[in-house]
Amino acid sequence: MPKKEFYEGEMRKEVSRMKRLPDSELELMQIIWDAGHPVTRLEIEYQLPVATTILSFLSRLQDKGFVDVYREGKSNVYEAAVPKKAYLQEESRSIWKRLYQNSVGNFMTALGSGDELSDEDLDELQDFLDRERRERGK
Repeated sequence: MPKKEFYEGEMRKEVSRMKRLPDSELELMQIIWDAGHPVTRLEIEYQLPVATTILSFLSRLQDKGFVDVYREGKSNVYEAAVPKKAYLQEESRSIWKRLYQNSVGNFMTALGSGDELSDEDLDELQDFLDRERRERGK
């Protein structure tokens, strides 16, 4: 089955309808995304620390439109139908809205309260902000 191509506008529509995944299903999607190629159930099971009801999770992911399933020989092969970047962007927006009320100030207060941020973290954040400014200036 050919991989679904997402175009910028189409991806936004798809992402806006995307549901948040429970941790157990997100763990399977991480394995599928990180593989970089379609994977079998056995490949997924091999990477899990504890045996779970993988088939039911994979079935739910298929029902939700997160994975495509097709036969390859005697095995079902699972491939991400939703790009990892699209899911992470939507999940980040959801967290941003729910927890921080779309406020940079609220986010920075929560992020910076305490000693959680190292100098390297602050440098990385500054580099990100500098890149964003340069790209917007184009």
